[in-house]
Amino acid sequence: MMEKNEIKAMAEEFLKDSSDYLVDVIVAAGGTITVEIDNDNGVNIDDCVKLSRYLESKLDRDVEDFELTVTSAGLTSPFKTPRQYKKYEGKEIEVLTRKGEKLKGTLKSSTEKNFSVEVARMVKPEGAKRKTEIKEELIFPYDEVKYTKYIIKF
Repeated sequence: MMEKNEIKAMAEEFLKDSSDYLVDVIVAAGGTITVEIDNDNGVNIDDCVKLSRYLESKLDRDVEDFELTVTSAGLTSPFKTPRQYKKYEGKEIEVLTRKGEKLKGTLKSSTEKNFSVEVARMVKPEGAKRKTEIKEELIFPYDEVKYTKYIIKF
């Protein structure tokens, strides 16, 4: 079976001088390899083709047969890298925490270790008759989140 780290290293080598970046490499049983890339301005299909050809030139079908797919990270796919969080700063996202809490809010900032989301909550102040909306900023380490997704609005 082909090694994920080997394919990952080849893809990163190819992309090092590119505005595209590697999101994930999935190596499944039967020699099925999926390489996901992203770009802050959207992935061009020609970039996928070039990376696919490069990887195929580095892999030997005589040693092990494989099926290779190079694709862009889908718009509705969960974020997998800190760079994807950076790309969507200022946009509305959905977060599912490891505790099972689902939140929607605006991605305010992100670092290599965590990200912050501004959420709106309805709170009834003491002595008030109606609830009022308050905004609060929550910080999440990446490992405390099951997924984060961009919310598409039409």
